[in-house]
Amino acid sequence: MELRKIVAVIRRLELEKVEDQLRKSGVTGISVSPVKGSGEYANLYKPDLMVTNAKIEIFAEQSRVDEIVTTILETAHSGVAGDGIVAVLPVEKLYRIRTKAEIDTHEL
Repeated sequence: MELRKIVAVIRRLELEKVEDQLRKSGVTGISVSPVKGSGEYANLYKPDLMVTNAKIEIFAEQSRVDEIVTTILETAHSGVAGDGIVAVLPVEKLYRIRTKAEIDTHEL
């Protein structure tokens, strides 16, 4: 089974809604980090133009990727510049530090 990493950068205000919807759709493993950056939307009130957003990272089986991405897109969408981005990346291997063993994708 192929593994993918889904990375989404979304507005902080949408984070709780997105987390709830992901949980309801059966996503059990998720990492969230605060991030700063600028892209389509820039904070014109700050000298560095940076905006603080939330970054979500999820490891998932390929068969679940479209469902997870759709959940994020539908939940975080407002139609205004700065809604965010979603990227899907291939994952060659994943290891659990506790056991020092490679993770079987069926464990996700």
